[in-house]
Amino acid sequence: MSSVADSIRRGLEQAASFAGGQGPTDGFRVNVPDRIDVRAIRARLQMTQEEFAGRFGFSVKTLRHWEQGARQPEGPTRAYLLVIDRAPQAVQDALQAG
Repeated sequence: MSSVADSIRRGLEQAASFAGGQGPTDGFRVNVPDRIDVRAIRARLQMTQEEFAGRFGFSVKTLRHWEQGARQPEGPTRAYLLVIDRAPQAVQDALQAG
């Protein structure tokens, strides 16, 4: 696995642990928002629902539920979506490396 993919994986694991109330309290703090605008992220990336879901490993049905407000992503998924929003190419590179 590439160093970028390793770094993203470690970061996501740490974010998920912190979001779940686990992990050390000293050092850095993970700021995962309570709500995330999935539609806005997808729009910034100029992708259809099908493209976004396929590229990042979501089901189209789940993506539609999020965008329609019927559901909100869980903590670790919100962290993943935040990383997609801030570094979409790094996420795509990491997912293609495997």
